[in-house]
Amino acid sequence: MFTGIIEELGKIEALLRSRDGFELTVGTKAISDLKEGDSISVNGTCLTVKEKLRKGFKADVVKETISRSSLKYLKVGELVNLERAMPSNGRFDGHIVQGHVDISAIITNIVTSGHTKEIEIRVPEGFARYVSEKGSISIDGVSLTISSVSEDYFKVSIIPQTIMRTNLVFKKIGDHVNIEFDVLAKYLEKLVRGDSMKNIMNIIRTPIDENFLKRAGFLS
Repeated sequence: MFTGIIEELGKIEALLRSRDGFELTVGTKAISDLKEGDSISVNGTCLTVKEKLRKGFKADVVKETISRSSLKYLKVGELVNLERAMPSNGRFDGHIVQGHVDISAIITNIVTSGHTKEIEIRVPEGFARYVSEKGSISIDGVSLTISSVSEDYFKVSIIPQTIMRTNLVFKKIGDHVNIEFDVLAKYLEKLVRGDSMKNIMNIIRTPIDENFLKRAGFLS
């Protein structure tokens, strides 16, 4: 599990493509305690450290990840957002981020005002139900709050601290970014659509009479 608070900007040192996906090599400076098998978020995508290097790591990107995420557009020399998995005794900032990218979306507009940026992103058809004003969202692994929502788009405001610490400062109109919607919204949707909510609604509609109280064990 991650929090969406980026620890470091890593640099793509190499991309080795194969029929099954590709292997990426990421250079790091601040993150030095990784070991083989560790989970790490790369632009919001949870990857597994395949090999620890002196100043970086290697990880495999499989077909499923390629199809869902913007990692397929990575180029050598590009900077990526990195976050290690949250330790059990760590402070919880940001919001719950699983590193399971839902979609790759396109930046449609960027407005700079002073030291802040407002980024507009188009929501692909079928996903607007997960976007709500003041709700949480992960964009390239960065925990952000949705500032406004329209039928096909949403906007997020980027504060100076986030701009300085993440690769969002380099984003341009037309760029693809990884989107992970709030996992709580997805679980709530499943609950509402599933049998659990039907059972709850049946209970709500049941009159509280003598027979109900007997079945519930309040009367003998």
